[in-house]
Amino acid sequence: MKHEPLLLASASPRRAELLTTAGIPFACVPSHADELPSGSCSPDSLVVENARRKAAEVSARFSGRVVLGADTVVVSEGQALGKPRDREDAKRMLYALSGKTHQVMTGVCMTDGKRTETALSVTYVTFRALDDALIERYVASGECDDKAGAYGIQGKGCVLVERLEGDYFGVVGLPVCTVDQMLSRFLFREKD
Repeated sequence: MKHEPLLLASASPRRAELLTTAGIPFACVPSHADELPSGSCSPDSLVVENARRKAAEVSARFSGRVVLGADTVVVSEGQALGKPRDREDAKRMLYALSGKTHQVMTGVCMTDGKRTETALSVTYVTFRALDDALIERYVASGECDDKAGAYGIQGKGCVLVERLEGDYFGVVGLPVCTVDQMLSRFLFREKD
């Protein structure tokens, strides 16, 4: 039985790359959903709800298709750090993360319009102590511009990270093992 590819409710090149690497057929359909702003609820609720909103918006346009939404936030001392507004904001975030452990939360939602399943990935990431020169060099690279918490672990930001506990791929933006398990339940579940 052939299934139509998963619809990824995102334009994120990182999420697309992870699905490609995992061998999961998909098509990108960016979501136009209104997301909840940081601080409107707890960070774990925020990422799951934003993932749900993204998936639901695309699902409404593509009836009957399996849709995946995802959202990622960095949480430091209970505060959600989204994408930096500008380079100065990126520096502020990196100084706040320096030498400390923070959480990276990625919420995922899969729906086919009738059934919806959500999951939350939480990974603990410890930064090494960052000096001014390293922060300046990293921010100047531009990699921080569109990343939650102002860094990307899969790129130049790998030098900032001393250790992690949890799902590396959740930090990149998509807990691939969780997504594959969810997709299996959607595609191969027993018919009622």
